[in-house]
Amino acid sequence: MYNDITETGKVTRYNQSGQLTQTIQNHNTGLGLYSKPIYITENNNGDVVVSDSVSAVVVTERGGRHRFSYTGPPSGSKLQPWGICTDALSHILVCDDKTKTVQMIDRDGQFLSHLMIRPSGIFSPRSLSYDVITHRLWVGSRDNNTVVIYRYITRQDALTDLNPATADVMESLSEIPTPGTEKPQQGNQCLLKLMSPPELLHSLTVTGVDRCYHISCVTSDRVWVSDRNNLMLTDTTGVPLHRVEDSCSDLYGGLHTVNSESELIYIDRNYNINKLSKDMKTTTTFIERTDSTWEPLCVYWSPSTGDLLVGMYNIDTKTGKVTRYNQSGQLTQTIQNDNTGLGLYSVPHYITENNNGDVVVSDDGTVVVTERGGRHRFSYTGHPSGSGLRPWGICTDPLSHILVCDVRTKTVQMLDRDGQFLSHLLIRPLGRFSPWGLSYDVNTHRLWVGSRDNNTVVIYRYITRQDALTDEHRSRTDGDAMFRSTPAIEWR
Repeated sequence: MYNDITETGKVTRYNQSGQLTQTIQNHNTGLGLYSKPIYITENNNGDVVVSDSVSAVVVTERGGRHRFSYTGPPSGSKLQPWGICTDALSHILVCDDKTKTVQMIDRDGQFLSHLMIRPSGIFSPRSLSYDVITHRLWVGSRDNNTVVIYRYITRQDALTDLNPATADVMESLSEIPTPGTEKPQQGNQCLLKLMSPPELLHSLTVTGVDRCYHISCVTSDRVWVSDRNNLMLTDTTGVPLHRVEDSCSDLYGGLHTVNSESELIYIDRNYNINKLSKDMKTTTTFIERTDSTWEPLCVYWSPSTGDLLVGMYNIDTKTGKVTRYNQSGQLTQTIQNDNTGLGLYSVPHYITENNNGDVVVSDDGTVVVTERGGRHRFSYTGHPSGSGLRPWGICTDPLSHILVCDVRTKTVQMLDRDGQFLSHLLIRPLGRFSPWGLSYDVNTHRLWVGSRDNNTVVIYRYITRQDALTDEHRSRTDGDAMFRSTPAIEWR
């Protein structure tokens, strides 16, 4: 309920006869709980969950006592909540208009992850409904008359022993797009599964570079590839389509990234961070370097928040830090030390983000992972722990695995989201090839791997979609017709 005069809100409860049985309006200090309640639902434990128009999800016990108010990750980061629901596992899901994502929090208000609900075309999540019978999440658009249907929870025999290496499959998100229809397309329901062995789809020689230190996917058939001196746009045949003339010529790491508008964001020779338009006709300075002691070494655009993550290096103290900038180029966060005051980073070569918001950095001799808020979660130093690691290219996949190129063993190592070693992806095509650069294309489920030895890029698939109802593998998308599929060299 909303009071136009006082501009405050309240929640009222009615029985099946329409009689008022309860009013929830103030917390125990007498202050009002609500400003303008725009959506309301109930959790499995009886909690009343309200999406309030003034930047908060307000949760009370069934009796009316205030439990918590959620204002975004990190707390107080200005949430713009709209549609809200709960699921069979008591998660609270809320549409955040600020980030154009659906955020998942647990029943106690702890942020868990962003559900990257971004179908093709114009779509900003505004409304939600969870069907407990079919375990489908229905998501409505603010921009048009599109509804998409997702499944991110699946039933499984409680006695089945899950393999830790594939347990993330049960939490994977699958899109069931139904534009222009009222009924879901039953045949499109799918889960993501690890393939064993993975497939080597294609390899290409990139004209215009000597090495392939970093790769940024633009579309299924166009990627940016860089060595120490060149930054080239190429297609799947290796033909150069565009060259950036002012890219930094002294970096071996992740000096570029691509945003949702297909714009290239890169570090230039003056250590400014520039943005190149989609048509490649306009270059603008996005973040100007103002402190000569700090140099940006790597960048990553976050699909979940629209923020830019930057790995920085201090040439005087020989230490590193991670900075976060919003879509206007304003500094919003700095991650530099752990909770004891010790520095987290030495030389951040590459940076990426996991599905739960973790910031993942390939540093000197270690992979450093922090929560989105900056708290240090773990550092990975090789398998077994402490055995030595020389990490370079890094990325994450839809199942929240962390993939990292280890120059010492010339392999790509797969970790789970908590830093546990899972396997070596022994990506070694015929000829001279040491993995250095990585990029995962979430639309086609292809892993692009660049060589430090030459200008070769290989494309792998190790995750496949599988029909959730028939347990059959789905046929390969048309975009793969250009690739001849062959088994990988090894899978351990």
